[in-house]
Amino acid sequence: MPIYEYICKDCNNRFEVVILPNETIEILCPKCKSKNVQKEISAASIRPKGIPKGKGGFKVPECMNRESR
Repeated sequence: MPIYEYICKDCNNRFEVVILPNETIEILCPKCKSKNVQKEISAASIRPKGIPKGKGGFKVPECMNRESR
């Protein structure tokens, strides 16, 4: 499920909201109940398969390597 990060422009509270696909909801600050909120740009939580091995490369861990079985 997508988690969106927001910041309230009135009280500077940062908060997260889970929004389901095709769902339209009014976003309110949970601290001051203001509608004056802005969506923040946040990093994606994408995890590639494998383990970093330097210079940006990834190798498949031995426990997942089908060739070693």
